[in-house]
Amino acid sequence: MLNGLWLGFFLTAALTAFGRWLLDGEPAVFAAMVDSLFAMAKLAVEVMILLFGTLTLWLGFLRIAEQAGLVELLARLLGPLFGRLMPEVPPGHPALGLITLNFAANGLGLDNAATPIGLKAMKALQEINPSSTTASNAQILFLVLNASSLTLLPVSIFMYRAQQGADDPTLVFLPILLATSASSLAGLLAVAFMQRLRLWDPVVLAYLLPGALLLGGFMALLAGLSATALAALSSLLGNLVLFSLILLFLALGALRKVAVYEHFVEGAKEGFEVAKNLLPYLVAMLCAVGVLRASGALDYVLEGLRWLAGTAGWDARFIDALPTALVKPFSGSAARAMLIETMQTHGVDSFPALVAATVQGSTETTFYVLAVYFGAVGIQRARHAVGCALLADFCGVLASIGVCYWFFG
Repeated sequence: MLNGLWLGFFLTAALTAFGRWLLDGEPAVFAAMVDSLFAMAKLAVEVMILLFGTLTLWLGFLRIAEQAGLVELLARLLGPLFGRLMPEVPPGHPALGLITLNFAANGLGLDNAATPIGLKAMKALQEINPSSTTASNAQILFLVLNASSLTLLPVSIFMYRAQQGADDPTLVFLPILLATSASSLAGLLAVAFMQRLRLWDPVVLAYLLPGALLLGGFMALLAGLSATALAALSSLLGNLVLFSLILLFLALGALRKVAVYEHFVEGAKEGFEVAKNLLPYLVAMLCAVGVLRASGALDYVLEGLRWLAGTAGWDARFIDALPTALVKPFSGSAARAMLIETMQTHGVDSFPALVAATVQGSTETTFYVLAVYFGAVGIQRARHAVGCALLADFCGVLASIGVCYWFFG
């Protein structure tokens, strides 16, 4: 799947570029595409520099958590649930605890912590994968749920809106919470269908239903807070949880007589090796995305959607938010740039800007996640991971548009 997808990016870009040259007389498109290749290669290296520090830091703390028994404890607590969703993973396997930590970090919007934990979990799953190049069912489920972007506290979106002068930066909090719940549910259902998982199993329901009730209660509580209180709570929880995790790892390590410094350094060395191996995969994917963008293919898709909406008689205001949705699966930085551009062009509290912010908070950089997570363990055949992840993204975009019409008219 990844081979065909990667080649398809270049072929689509080439066809679009030749069309612009021969039909529109724009030969400069080829220079833009070549420039994009070099720019994306440079960006890949810059991303790697950031990942080196992040991965070494968090994999160092994770090694302490492992030695203190925290990962093993989480694996035992969630063993019955993952025994149904990931039957090929042995009960109590360390991957289960790491997966739990990764989901918790993602839910709280702690991206810098979630990625290293996720890579560690993917590596643990690879250790029990019978194939060295083909993704297992457990790896696919884990990746799709990561790519579905389940985020309870989208602090970064609040920050972007505040930077652009929004009177209420947290205005999109509940829309994002609803949309990201829809995308995560769609991802889970898609994988369950492809892998024939029994979600109606009593054990699965015993875990998921209380979680859904807690989420609903949390939403009801937050809905009653003022904008100022909500913004303060979101920022406090994000930073407090992040630092509390570090203190928890260190405290448990000290209680269990773990040599925390030595194990931190040992884990940090592993983070350096993991980050180093990611560069070829990042260069490959980012360069393909850059060429596709530079060719103008995404612009043509946008104009086609605008025409379809006008023909169908729909309210086409959401079309101006779609650049963020179209590029988000490929590049987080590009989607962030599109979001800010939409805010500046239409106004930070305009309908397109609100939709774009909701999309940014409820979808994920699917192809980046694929390249990083599968690339870290050498997976080349993704099987149904791409299709299920893109379906989750698509549902997230549709939910974002629908929820914004509901909230903001």
